[in-house]
Amino acid sequence: MDNWDEIRTAVQVASEGTVSGAANVLGVHHATVIRHIDALEQRLGVKLFQRHSRGYTATEAGEELMRVGQATAEQFSALEGRLKGKVDDVSGDLVITTLAPMAHDLVPIIADFQQTYPEVKIKLLASERLFRLEYGEAHVAIRAGEAPQEPDNIVQPYRTYDLGLFASRDYVQKYGQPSKFEDFASHRFVGRDATVSRAPFFQWQQEHIPASAVYFRASNEVSLSQAIGRGIGIGFLECAVGSADPNLVQVWPSEPAWRVKLWIVTHVDLHRTAKVQAIVSALKAAGRASA
Repeated sequence: MDNWDEIRTAVQVASEGTVSGAANVLGVHHATVIRHIDALEQRLGVKLFQRHSRGYTATEAGEELMRVGQATAEQFSALEGRLKGKVDDVSGDLVITTLAPMAHDLVPIIADFQQTYPEVKIKLLASERLFRLEYGEAHVAIRAGEAPQEPDNIVQPYRTYDLGLFASRDYVQKYGQPSKFEDFASHRFVGRDATVSRAPFFQWQQEHIPASAVYFRASNEVSLSQAIGRGIGIGFLECAVGSADPNLVQVWPSEPAWRVKLWIVTHVDLHRTAKVQAIVSALKAAGRASA
């Protein structure tokens, strides 16, 4: 509607009865009001107002325009309210992306979140792929490593956790425990089935553990954890998780290179929506609790 501003001006003139009154309501100069009325009358080819010393009185055509204009304004107002309600409503689809090793950390948080917000349907994408927030591929990303630098993204710290090399007690009894770095060459390992990964511990393993020493590979963390627990080999686990399992032994101290920094990343266009704010708050609260 190219001439909506002119129609809105005409509605206000008909309602107020004067150019100055309409100008005050609209917050514009009185010359703008006159220009809008003149342009609209010229475009429609009819007189919308009778001008007189006391102001403007709508003609029959002007009254018809006022009725249509008021109805349209009310519809716009109702639409604005509905759209704002969707932004403020914590419901609908919510897509979260993270690296596969971090997915297990998010499921309990999501479960608690959905207890509070049962109308939110969450899709958790655990992948090495870097989903593009600016293209709408996800609402929230949990990224590892150095703070992401993509433009138009809002980056907030989530949590930091340490990883260690763990093995089952059966494995240690059968193969022993490495006491120096050179001992790694004679041990068996489990590892990720990937050639490229942003996870710092995976990169360390790629650099320091020969491929010939990796006897089991898997693309998901559940399988890797089970392989470690069943004695197939030594593998990386979050220290808090591995230490809580009485069947496991930490066979090598954590190294700074294995420490994982996690970041909450959102796009500026969606950051202020209610559902994104709600899940970000839940994530930050969980991060503080784990510190």
